[in-house]
Amino acid sequence: MTSAVRVDSTALTLTGPDAIAVPCAIGRSGACPAADKREGDGMTPLGRWPIRTVLFRPGHAAPPTGMKLPWRWVRPDDGWSDGPGDPAYNRPVRHPHGFSAERLVRDDGAYDVIVVLGHNDSPPVRNMGSAVFLHCSEGRPTAGCVAVEKDALLELLATLSPGDVVEIF
Repeated sequence: MTSAVRVDSTALTLTGPDAIAVPCAIGRSGACPAADKREGDGMTPLGRWPIRTVLFRPGHAAPPTGMKLPWRWVRPDDGWSDGPGDPAYNRPVRHPHGFSAERLVRDDGAYDVIVVLGHNDSPPVRNMGSAVFLHCSEGRPTAGCVAVEKDALLELLATLSPGDVVEIF
């Protein structure tokens, strides 16, 4: 049975399958219908997004015991294409990269754990938004992702299974 992680974009809470709600951050510009999402707008897209995989930064976070989701370690040259003209738009890439791409290794800890959500990826439509993740909170709004405290995120990951979704409403 599919479980949904529910993100209330008005109350700024994330509720996992265990029904415990934790504070969350969303995009600096709020939330919008997915059809209105644009690259760089700072909006978090409303909708149901499948969980694709989880990325962990070595030495900063590791898969919790019992985690069932697919995962891998982030490498120093990992990035995510956010350049609408890039043939690899909204896909993982390696740096150096000939188009705009954010680095997945950051100094602020926000990407110590990255849950890759299936927003605009099947197939990606240029300029409709890239790199919509569930990641660690740094106490401020995001560029369009959802973020929670690292401990809460790791606890949540232990309760999820392949096929689960994140529902942002």
